[in-house]
Amino acid sequence: MDIKKGTVVKRTVARVIIPFIQLFALYVIVHGDSGPGGGFQGGVILGSSVILYGIIFGATAGRKWVAQSLTDVFSSIGVILYAGVGIVALIVGGNFLEYNVLPIGQDAHVASHYGIFFIEVGVGITVAAVMITIFFETAKRDGDDIKDRGGADG
Repeated sequence: MDIKKGTVVKRTVARVIIPFIQLFALYVIVHGDSGPGGGFQGGVILGSSVILYGIIFGATAGRKWVAQSLTDVFSSIGVILYAGVGIVALIVGGNFLEYNVLPIGQDAHVASHYGIFFIEVGVGITVAAVMITIFFETAKRDGDDIKDRGGADG
């Protein structure tokens, strides 16, 4: 198989599948409080979708898609969100990350649900941003760009 033809196939498949990977990652993050998964697992899936883009299209194109300043901001936002839930719990008289005292909703169950939700989102954002940063920093050290080398199938 021609290398150029194999590259077209990889890029087309990546363009089709990456949005579905990201949608699944958001599902895992959002439903982490009520089922399997959560912020860490969803963050890894979300970060992996950007890493797949960087591998298929090259690190330079990947960094144009997700700039370093964006991953820096998202890393910080995730940590602030996580810590913010704990600090709000402290301010209203509970312990750090004591979700049921949060001033959200009518009862402790609703407050606990939203507290866990915000924690999961914060962890997911941070994990994805850190994974993306590690990948692109490693790619930068290994060379200016990750080249699509074709492989056995093109």
